[in-house]
Amino acid sequence: MISVLILTKNEEQDLPGCLASVSWSNDIHVFDSYSSDKTVEIANSAGAKITQRKFDNWAAHQNWGLNNIAFKNPWVLYIDADERVSESLKHSLLHFNPDLNNTVAYEIQRRDFAWDGSWLKHAQISPYYLRLFQPGKMRYERLVNPISIPDGPVARLDGFLDHYPFSKGFRAWWQRHLGYADMEAAMRLTDLESKTDFSIKKALFSKDFTERRYHQKGLFYKTPGRPFIKWAYMIFARRAFLDGKAGITYATLQSIYEYFIVLKTKELLSNKSK
Repeated sequence: MISVLILTKNEEQDLPGCLASVSWSNDIHVFDSYSSDKTVEIANSAGAKITQRKFDNWAAHQNWGLNNIAFKNPWVLYIDADERVSESLKHSLLHFNPDLNNTVAYEIQRRDFAWDGSWLKHAQISPYYLRLFQPGKMRYERLVNPISIPDGPVARLDGFLDHYPFSKGFRAWWQRHLGYADMEAAMRLTDLESKTDFSIKKALFSKDFTERRYHQKGLFYKTPGRPFIKWAYMIFARRAFLDGKAGITYATLQSIYEYFIVLKTKELLSNKSK
């Protein structure tokens, strides 16, 4: 069997559906950041094991969970409350048989859905995520939008992990991303102060996905006109327009989010110089 790890903070709306989609597991853990709603009550009713810790940042919180939660099984599926295990993924997980190549983690394809229920098939930038792993072989870096760093080979698992980022509406999505922008700007300021060197060669050609992604993100944050570049990339390179109005709107929302990171970084730099 496979253990399940769900991170929560006031997820009474989304948690029931999430728990229902992983009810096949004999070891479900809800890692809660002291919710003030009925999240813990819902988790208890579903028979999940509950661990609570005050949230500080994404990497530290996730790493603490992997290091301190006593999982019953050697493999863990990490899932957010606004995500659902599809029937195709459930089938793969129930018939999961680790390969013989010392694989320590598996990428799973995620489907992001818009507010109208349509699949953002083209607008979605990163479709594959490392979500099934041996907890002792996985760690995370970055304050927000953390990078998964497996200690060993990676493979892919069939099936979809369905994601509903707008389940609580546009307002909640914006509030969440404004918080992300604060943390992204803080990391950008740290990179500027430490004069972190990002490599174009590694960003393009590194065989290590984590290293490649790290340098890509670092170089992207140095690029002038980043919000427009992201919008153009999503619309034309990723062909978000094929997702209709939802795809174009989503690309616009993502570019505005990038602009908030730019503004927040400028604000931090201005405060620093005072």
